[in-house]
Parts: sequence; C-alpha cells; structure tokens
Amino acid sequence: MKNKGLFFLLAGLILSYSCNNREQVQESSLQVKGNTTYCNPIDIDYTYMSHYRADRDVSYRSGADPAVINFKGKYYMFVTRSHGYWVSEDMGEWRFIRPQSWYFSGSNAPAAAVIGDKIIAYGDPSGYGPVIETNNPELGDWKTNYAVINPPGGIQDSDLFVDTDGRVYLYEESSNLWPIRGVELDPENYYIPIGDQVDLFNLDPENHGWERFGQDHNSDIAPFIEGPWMVKHGTTYYLLYGAPGTQWNVYADGVYTSDNPLGPFTYAPYNPVAYKPGGFLKGAGHGSVVVDNNNNYWHFSTMAISVNYKFERRIGMYPAGFEENGQMFINTAYGDYPHYLPDVMVDDHKHRFTGWMLLSKDKPVKSNSVISGVKRNVADEEEEGYMLGQELPDYSIEMINDENIRTIWVAENNSDSLWFEMDLERIMTINAFQVNYQDFNSNIFGKPDTLRQQFIIETSEDGVKWNIAVDFSENSKDKPHAYIELERPIQARYIKFSNIYFPNKYLTIGEFRVFGNGNGETPETPDNFKAVRQSDARNADLSWNSVNNAMGYVLYWGIEKDKLNNTVMIYDDNSYEVRSLNRGQSYYFTVEAFNENGISPKTEILFIE
Repeated sequence: MKNKGLFFLLAGLILSYSCNNREQVQESSLQVKGNTTYCNPIDIDYTYMSHYRADRDVSYRSGADPAVINFKGKYYMFVTRSHGYWVSEDMGEWRFIRPQSWYFSGSNAPAAAVIGDKIIAYGDPSGYGPVIETNNPELGDWKTNYAVINPPGGIQDSDLFVDTDGRVYLYEESSNLWPIRGVELDPENYYIPIGDQVDLFNLDPENHGWERFGQDHNSDIAPFIEGPWMVKHGTTYYLLYGAPGTQWNVYADGVYTSDNPLGPFTYAPYNPVAYKPGGFLKGAGHGSVVVDNNNNYWHFSTMAISVNYKFERRIGMYPAGFEENGQMFINTAYGDYPHYLPDVMVDDHKHRFTGWMLLSKDKPVKSNSVISGVKRNVADEEEEGYMLGQELPDYSIEMINDENIRTIWVAENNSDSLWFEMDLERIMTINAFQVNYQDFNSNIFGKPDTLRQQFIIETSEDGVKWNIAVDFSENSKDKPHAYIELERPIQARYIKFSNIYFPNKYLTIGEFRVFGNGNGETPETPDNFKAVRQSDARNADLSWNSVNNAMGYVLYWGIEKDKLNNTVMIYDDNSYEVRSLNRGQSYYFTVEAFNENGISPKTEILFIE
C-alpha cells in the first residue's frame, strides 16, 4: 500500500485566474417563460478546454466533477477546469462568475463546503496547495490561509466536509490502485491536518459488478475509484465515490456508510446509488449532493460524451434523498426528460418527472445542408480499452433526432440561411424544446464572453401556415444545450429550425428534442418478462416481449421490492444484460414500456437470488 502521509509547507500562495426569412407572415408569437422545469444536460456555458491544446489542438466543451453547495440560499457550482464557477437561485438559471482570484488553470475536480459565513474550497490542478476561502463568492476574493497541503503524489479529486459539530474533513483520491482516504483538518489553524490520513476503502470489482471498467462493464482493465463526497443524514455518514471510469456509459456513484466520518465504512448492498447506463446522455458518476431551500436533496453528476476527447463531458441533475430505512436513492429514471425544478412543489420529491414525453425521436427530417468530404478532428490519443470517436461517421440530418448525443448533424457552414424541418407525423402537444449544440472541428479555447447561439423555431399544423414558437434571434447568452419551456402548450405537426448565428465554423447539432404528448395510445405492459442470473452472479439477463407501439422500455431493479431505485432506459430493444449486480445479493426486477403518448403499467415484479 502506498505510503501517503501528509506533510505541509507554510508558504504564501498567490492565486489568480488567469432565420431564414419566411414568405408567410407570422400571425402570432409565443413567448417562452421562466422555466419551472429543467432537462439534462443542464444548460450552462460550458468552458472550452484549453489545458490540452498544446498536445492535441482539439477544441471541445466540457463540464465535470460538479461540487454544488447551498450558501445563504444560493447554489454555487464548482466544475473542473472552468476558470471560475456558477451561481443560481433556483437551479434552473446559472450565471458564471469570474472571480477576482482563482486557480490559474481552473480548479481540478474541485471541493467546496460551507463553514460559518464562508465558503472553503480546494482543487489546485497541481495536486497540492492551500484550502482557500471567501465570504463573498460573487466577487470571488478568495484568500489562502498559507497552509499548503503537499502529500507525496498530490491530492486528487478532493472533498471538503464540515460536520454538524464544526469539525472539518478532507477526502481524496483518483486512482486505479490506491483507496479513498480521509483526514481531519484544523479550521482554527490554517486547515492543518489533525492526526494521520486514513485509508477508508477501495474498489472490489470481483464482487461489485458495477465497478468493472469499460463500456457496459466489459473490460478487465483495473477500474478507477475517485470523486469522494460526504453526506450526513441523521447520525449516519454516507461517503459517495465514483467508478469505474469517466468516459464510460456506466460511470456511476456508489456509497459506503459509517457512524464516524473516518470510518470504518460499510459497503451499501444497494449500490450503485447513482447509475444511468442508457438513454440520450449516459453516466451519473463523480457527483455531489446538495440540500435545496425546501430541504430536499439533489445529486449533480458527470455525464459522458467522449467523442472529441475522453474528457468531453456534461453535468446532470437528479432528485436524491433517503428512504425510511436510511437507504440512499438518486432517481435517474427518465433522467433525460424534463423534470420540475426545486421550487415547484410536488407530491413526492423522488418523482419529479413532468410526464412530458419525447416526440422527436426518428421522425422524418430534412435540411438544406449537410457537410461532405470533411473528417472530424479528434484527439489522436488512444488508450487501452478506449475507442475514440463518435459511434457513426455520418453527419446527415437523420443524426439530429436519433436520441444519441454522440452522433451529430453537421451543416456545410454556419450561415443564417441554414434550416431543417421535422414532421411529427400528426398533430401533437408540444411543451418544450431542447437544442443540443456540439463541437465539430471547432477552434475556440477557454471562455470567451462573445459566445452565443441565435435561432428561430416555428411550428405549423399543416406545413403551410407557420407561427413563431421560439424567437432567439437576438439571444446574447451562451446556451449550448438550450432548453426552452413554452409559456403554454402548442398544437403542431411540423417544426422548423432556422439558424441565425452560431460561433463555430460549422453549425453542429447533436440532438434537437421535442417534448410533450403525442395524443395517442399509451403502450401496453410488456408480457413474458423473464429474469435469469448468469453463472457470473454479477450479471443477469432480462427479456420481455416487444410491445407494438412502444418507443422503448425502462427497467427497474433493487434489493427490496418497494425500493427499485436502479434504472436503465432502453430504446428499440426488448432485452438487456444487467452487469452491475453485487455477488451474494438477491434482487427484484420490473419493466415498463413508454412511447410519445405515455407510460405503461409496470410488469409483475420478479425475484432472483
């Protein structure tokens, strides 16, 4: 075991930071309202990564490893390599703050916590340095107490936790060898450690199926443990950790529990606690948990795109909390679809899904432009067990609504003459749109203040008479995942998107998504549901009969019949191999079908030992 005793340098540390005109007259406009809902990935002005430029010159946005805290009723979100951080009053609209002083390259896998009337933070990209603090985060006059924490090997993926008694703890590690570690810090004496650093726990992929590396847990490479985050609920300490690797669809958070902040810790048998291996945008690992102003819990997590480079990532947000028996839950079911924001009162915080279904998947689309003869520039690094690049080398307009963020539509340029149209095939009720822009051969680095996307969305019932539904023609904000909730629902069959302005050379959209209700028949409950555990008890085969009008299925499982908190969304298929089970643990399973009109009742719950 690596000897990672802490030693400390007392030294000063200076911080700095470093449409297309239409012939038809538009008869009416619908104005968007302040959202009561959100849709993952959360729409913030993700930073273009600049610290890899010298090696690869690959331009891509990323946001990962979110540390979200509630300070005086506002939410502050610290994100890897972002040259600052974000603030929000409602978790819906986030504003970027460029602090007066900060880490040179932006914080790396940051930690943040509230202590008294201050925020403390850590995340120096060098792997050593001081805990910094401020009582004015919107100004960002971060100060150091001159205690530089400098362990051999550095501090990776840190977490700062302030207990209810005021004691402060540091947890850290990002490794496929070393365990999560913890140490108490002295808040009265420059956050110098009290006692020795303690080894807490490591991965056990031989017994925990979800901790196996690779896409769908299909690699024998040693997995990574990283991103600890401590939560105290009642008298129990819940220490979350990320595994098995940030670029995979199965990136997740697990949890160990203890009655002491430095352990010993016990593995939770219901792990993983945050898991999202399917759907539009996958992954729910290396996250944080924050309590909102209504005393409800939320989990912010890292989600993978990993096309331009393995660290191309986004941030997701999910309802979280604790069952009556203390089991932690993070609900990712329909996690790609609109959910109600924290200030909207719902009957059950665990279930904040609006019921607005996806209307746009695989609907007929046409455009006046598609790129040809140009290849995508991606990082030239290939690592063992990692395949770089998008899943299909196809930039046609059909990629715009295949419900896969890793495939893209690329236009021949970025002009204001570009458009595409979608036919929903019948009149449907539309509640919201989401425009997910992507990066194709981009040339932007860092965080320019000039980035923005401008467009117009029109709708029609007959394809002849058009009305403007969304007018972003003068938008001045950077909204790479623009989510627009309509003031009132629209009845429409046809949708037209007209580009006005896009900052990169090629207009590139990963997915144009439409939410609402198809006003048709909901699917029936799948029949002939089967669950068989494999000889490798970490795996199980699930199958059911296809439902004629189903778009997809959501599979649920858990270790108690009334707590089926793990889920996966499956499009187009009627079987699934679960590879995330724990040896020696029995499970319950059920499945439901969904389409653009709604969700079926669940099947009878099956039990396997």
